[in-house]
Amino acid sequence: MESADDAYIRHRELVFRGPQKEQDQLEAAWLMLRDEVPAIREVHRDGDKKLQVTYDIREITYAELEQALTEVGFHMDNSLLSKLRRALYNYGEDTVRDNLGLVKDESISGVAQRVFVNQYRQQAHGCRDHRPRHWREYL
Repeated sequence: MESADDAYIRHRELVFRGPQKEQDQLEAAWLMLRDEVPAIREVHRDGDKKLQVTYDIREITYAELEQALTEVGFHMDNSLLSKLRRALYNYGEDTVRDNLGLVKDESISGVAQRVFVNQYRQQAHGCRDHRPRHWREYL
């Protein structure tokens, strides 16, 4: 018997294509989604170009997930079949979210910042300014 939460779980595939080797993109995306995105329930490799992703649409949508991967530098497949699949997924998920009253509080741009913010914070880099905000904005 299906629980109420199972109605919001989606199993989708992400297909990679592009100038980089699909296998390299697949491996990097698999590691990133598996370890860094709490909204993702499961990630499985499916061949050389595909990832099977399981997530809850109340937390993240397919459009947000794909946009975040694109912003970080991955190249998604843009064949006709992929475009049709993408449009169907997006329409269905947007309809369910609208019916639940989950209004998008931000535009689709900048999704990578929201989705991958934990990974960025854990990286060792010199882009951190530890001064309080009022001191950083003083001038």
